Amino acid sequence: MSTPDFASLLDLASLRLRGAVVASSDDFFAEHENLLKPGDAVFLPHEYTSRGKWMDGWESRRKRAHGHDWAIVRLGVPGVVRGVLVDTAFFRGNFPSHCSLEGCTLRSDALPSELTAEACVWTELLSRAALNGDSKNWFAVDVPAAFTHVRLNIFPDGGVARLRVFGEAVPDWHRIGRALGEVDLAGAEHGGHVVACSDMFFGERRNLVMPDRALNMGDGWETRRRRGPGYDWAVVRLAARAPLHRLVVDTHHFKGNFPDTCRVSSIDAAGGDPSHDDAGWRELLPRTKLQADARHWFGDELLHGEPATHLLLEVHPDGGVSRLRAFGTLDDEARKGLGLRRFDTLLPDAAREALRACCGSTAWIDGMLARRPFGSTAALREAADDVWTGTTEDDWLESFRAHPRIGERHAAAAQGTVAKGWSAGEQAAVSAASDDARTALAEVNRAYEERFGFIYIVCASGRGPDELLAVARGRLGNDRDAELRVAAAEQHRITRLRLEKLLEP
Repeated sequence: MSTPDFASLLDLASLRLRGAVVASSDDFFAEHENLLKPGDAVFLPHEYTSRGKWMDGWESRRKRAHGHDWAIVRLGVPGVVRGVLVDTAFFRGNFPSHCSLEGCTLRSDALPSELTAEACVWTELLSRAALNGDSKNWFAVDVPAAFTHVRLNIFPDGGVARLRVFGEAVPDWHRIGRALGEVDLAGAEHGGHVVACSDMFFGERRNLVMPDRALNMGDGWETRRRRGPGYDWAVVRLAARAPLHRLVVDTHHFKGNFPDTCRVSSIDAAGGDPSHDDAGWRELLPRTKLQADARHWFGDELLHGEPATHLLLEVHPDGGVSRLRAFGTLDDEARKGLGLRRFDTLLPDAAREALRACCGSTAWIDGMLARRPFGSTAALREAADDVWTGTTEDDWLESFRAHPRIGERHAAAAQGTVAKGWSAGEQAAVSAASDDARTALAEVNRAYEERFGFIYIVCASGRGPDELLAVARGRLGNDRDAELRVAAAEQHRITRLRLEKLLEP
């Protein structure tokens, strides 16, 4: 089989991204850590250990009971898996007959005991598939959800030299700074990706955006020696659309083979990846002389501060660059775009719970799930309005029951942890109210429920107890049909505010 398209994506399990094999059922003959080693496996025909033949891979002992062996891999960055390579290089009489792959979503630092517990939910990414020995076995994956860990199952036992997990990074921004302040938007750990290059004969293009400084010359991007006119280039898709205010071009380890000069251009191409000769590129860093084995910082030299989605790095005429960094600060809408990406790639049950924290109407939740993925924050907001417009009185009443009463210290409503936190924040001004104000709120709540048959629903954010009391007393004069529609409108205001909180990365 030829190399599939998904192999051009990021290896989410890469050691350079801090991927790791955290547990396995057995690695008697060869350690499970070998699965993620960079480069192809090697074979040493006369190398043996006290346990048997030395193999450059993971190999379990021969199974003499029912069951199968497995290895759990923590992805270096959470992401959507698009395909895997199960490489059985040099495993000929001892390769597994079949394999399968599963994924789960926990904290990235989940303990092995959590990952192997019965309560851990695993989702099938690849059903049981036949393997060939001493071969590169490629498998496409079609599960559009982000995972933090994968489990490789081998049937029944045997050896696998390498595992590569190709996909699209979906960072957990809640744990890595919430995309506030300056962010390296080219960084692979943040979702940056080198989508194309002119040549990578000596060094892989994706090395350009790996974390940290390069380990050696082979840990950078290096082209062959150019014998004619022209120059080499690489196109980098940034993690988010933003203006850039600082660049770093690092030639670490490149001494006799660094580029003479470099030039960087940017483009705002939200619709897809541009080609290197697209007419929309704008010069960001003029052609600049480079030095050997040096980190070059550029700030004042940048020619504009327009938002960018991609960078074009040119190296003249050829040579090696170890790292490219592109620092920018995201505006509120760009940050929420990252939050939407996370939401769009949640597993269905997790997405349902996230929406339930925004609105308790089952019909509204189902309608929103049917439209996922949204792709843009505008589409999400439009869908929220459209779906709510199609709901009925029963749906409104169901959503009302998911709220605590205004001023209620111990809410009786069945709320999840996230919804409870949001409710507490929305009623923050009420929580500090005097005992007299709380008594008055309790009385107006009772009067409201006796009159209308449902709790007093109001968007409480930023409102104090006196204002909320006045609003409730004014609405007591409505008939039930009119008040129901007022309450439904208030519910939707709350939903819209909570969707904005949901989008916080």
